[in-house]
Amino acid sequence: MIDIVLADDHPVVRAGIRAVVESQPDMRVVAEVSTAEELVRRVRLGVDADVVLCDLRFGPDGLGGAEATREIVAAGGPPVLILTTYDTDADILAAIEAGARGYLLKEAPTEELAQAIRAAAAGEVALGPAVQRRLLGRMRSPGLALTRRELEVLELVARGRSNDDVARELFLSRATVKTHLAHVYDKLGVDSRTAAVAVARQRGLLRD
Repeated sequence: MIDIVLADDHPVVRAGIRAVVESQPDMRVVAEVSTAEELVRRVRLGVDADVVLCDLRFGPDGLGGAEATREIVAAGGPPVLILTTYDTDADILAAIEAGARGYLLKEAPTEELAQAIRAAAAGEVALGPAVQRRLLGRMRSPGLALTRRELEVLELVARGRSNDDVARELFLSRATVKTHLAHVYDKLGVDSRTAAVAVARQRGLLRD
């Protein structure tokens, strides 16, 4: 039996995921939490589970799924499978670099979710087809793909931050921020901050 901890801030969503999970003969939900902070606390207390199913976003002021994943991995907790509605490069890279064992969209069919959970429990990588396509595209055109740091810089620019603001928030020099933006412009084929943000959103690189 695969024991699962479910973390999502929407009760209706948790109920739906629980129903899907427990329709499988070899799975059961042993705990539910509504915040990433509570999830991390449970893991640090030694929750007995084989897989954590974790949403990516838990509201604007709380800990996010990627940050929670990083803390769970550091604490030696169960493998984390991100289950979310977001499929931008920025979201996927943040979760994978944090140590997530897998990344799946909530629209995935029941059997796809079940297979991903079994794979994560077995210590294997579990990526949904849509996620695999995005990562494959990055691998095929590495020179055109924005790096994680470039995405971080562009995300802050999209929120209206100045170069000085970006430098402070990411602990970079102003010159480094300008260099990252120059690379972004070159890769996206644009010559302004506004155009860079617009093109990145069109391509699904940035969070809305």
